[in-house]
Amino acid sequence: MNVLSSQSHRTQLVLTAVSTCVITSALFTAYNAYRRSERRRDLNEDVLRSITTHEEPRVHRLSVSTEEEPPQETFIRPNHIGGYNEDLVKEQLARNYSFFGDEGMARVRAGSVVVVGCGGVGSWVAVMLVRSGVSRIRLVDFDYVTLSSLNRHATATLADVGTPKVGCIERTLKQISRWVQVDSRAELWRKEDGGKLLEGADWVIDAIDNITTKVDLLKYCHDHNIKVFSSMGAGAKCDPTRIQISDISYTIYDPLARSVRRRLRLQGVSSGIPVVYSTEVPGDVKLLPLPEEEFQKGDVKELGVFDDFRVRILPVLGPLPSLFGLYIATYVICELAQKPILNPLPIKNRRKLYERFLRDLLHRESKFVGEQINKLPIDEDDVALVFEDLHLGRSVVPPHNVPARPQLLRWDPLKPLVPENCVVFEFGEAERHQKECLGIGNAGERRRPVEVWGDQVQRVVDKNAAEVEKYRAWVGL
Repeated sequence: MNVLSSQSHRTQLVLTAVSTCVITSALFTAYNAYRRSERRRDLNEDVLRSITTHEEPRVHRLSVSTEEEPPQETFIRPNHIGGYNEDLVKEQLARNYSFFGDEGMARVRAGSVVVVGCGGVGSWVAVMLVRSGVSRIRLVDFDYVTLSSLNRHATATLADVGTPKVGCIERTLKQISRWVQVDSRAELWRKEDGGKLLEGADWVIDAIDNITTKVDLLKYCHDHNIKVFSSMGAGAKCDPTRIQISDISYTIYDPLARSVRRRLRLQGVSSGIPVVYSTEVPGDVKLLPLPEEEFQKGDVKELGVFDDFRVRILPVLGPLPSLFGLYIATYVICELAQKPILNPLPIKNRRKLYERFLRDLLHRESKFVGEQINKLPIDEDDVALVFEDLHLGRSVVPPHNVPARPQLLRWDPLKPLVPENCVVFEFGEAERHQKECLGIGNAGERRRPVEVWGDQVQRVVDKNAAEVEKYRAWVGL
């Protein structure tokens, strides 16, 4: 009996302990649920109070202002953050805190960014910076929302047509973040007094589509040691796999990047500016048509509101500017958190390959003309176009294997050395071509390339030449 009584007593103690644990756990769970409910209710009341303190939203008609110059208006409203708990801030940014840690996110939240140009690229930059925790942002753009803006702008709606772009972005940012400080300027950035708009910036985002203003901004930031990230051309592009981040000095194929790079080089700036651009060479894409009556008014270049701003514009596929903006925002956020993106993959080690192609080609061309040549009529951009885009890194000779020792060579000895007349060979194929077709090291009569390599290879060369013509037309826009 004593044994049974002792076992029964232990069983009762175990059951009592288990019951106590279950009850305690249930009480803690209920208490935490109550706390979360209270915090949600407090947050909801704060949001409602904040909304009621703002003036009623205006209803905008679908019309574009006919004033000659847009009014310089500041869309700054007080941001009520009272009662917004720091725990709620960290909960909203929880995924970012998990990625960067407390120290990294503290730097992101302390960052100040100026976005110059708030259209299809700049609007997406601003939205993602604020969603990622940036607490101070200045928006600079003189332009107004139009119906055609709605295919690519991050925040604009039909109700915003005819209003400044910076205004609708600010509204959205404050709906996303209760603590963000937004300074919106409906102004045109000019180098004469543009320094005021860049004061206190940790980063400046150049999303301007006017080349003169873009170059002025980049030169100003470079001279004043202000970190700046620039967006190149997203118009007339559709391939997201061709978007890259690199230094301005490494950009290829992008006509806007090429023009910016050359103008900056003339002003003493050759590198040190990160950019996002696309290596895509558009196909049959042309400027949007301009009505005949506009041509009758005079020189089309004189019809713009401001000098050098486009009157005729390129077609834009909406997702591409947004992707450019997301690339920029990601890069800048990582920089602010001091977790930078190092050596972007697409350009890693490629420059040395192109330089080797040019050295070997220079050596072969010197043999072909019979005298030393110091400079070729093609550059690294042309080499990249021929090797990467036209030949896809493969030999021109079927079955188009990937060459172990690729060589760039003149195709037709009777034509000048231009990208249309350059092909990729394996080393052994190049030796045969220069001997039989170019007459290097061969005392006999030269043979036509089509006789040596056949009609199939000639058709590939002709097809690539047509692609180069499209590229030339694109760069010449």
